[in-house]
Amino acid sequence: MADEPSTLHLTDPRAMRALAHQTRIRLLGELRIRGPQTVGMLSDVTGEAVGSVSYHLGKLAEHGFVREAPELARNRRERWWRAAHARTNWEPVELLDDPERRLASDLLRRAFLQRYVARFEAYLDAEASLDPAWVRGTTSSDSFLHLTPDELVELRRELSELGERWQARSNPDRPDARTVTLIWQAYRGPQ
Repeated sequence: MADEPSTLHLTDPRAMRALAHQTRIRLLGELRIRGPQTVGMLSDVTGEAVGSVSYHLGKLAEHGFVREAPELARNRRERWWRAAHARTNWEPVELLDDPERRLASDLLRRAFLQRYVARFEAYLDAEASLDPAWVRGTTSSDSFLHLTPDELVELRRELSELGERWQARSNPDRPDARTVTLIWQAYRGPQ
């Protein structure tokens, strides 16, 4: 798959380990969803202390996940931050032969899994208070398929294309538009 300029392709195990922290994953997500913000704004949204947010943003910046946005500051004391890329990806198959990178990838994927679970639990807690129009479109499902390795690669490509098509259609400026989470997985199940 060709990477778009807005995608950071991870291969460095240090960067993977740096991102594999719930606060950092959340901060990066908030910057990607809501756009540039100050440390104080991020502190308010996440409930993390200002000092903690600053520390974690520094770690994210060190590995190229975020960068400062000084053009947004109203004075020299105000520091704004933005996500450096719209997406982050890595190829597990590229990491199989390197134990350090494989372990870092595993750690990062488990951290993302925890974040996915937390976000879905928060949705379930709020579902009863949502407009039924939003609940009508909600879905969770699974399928057990019998595929070859090449077919699994084809399925992955089609899912990625579908996600990219809807990402291109996404526009937060529409009056009725809200953030919707799309997560998919395809993997060989246990035998």
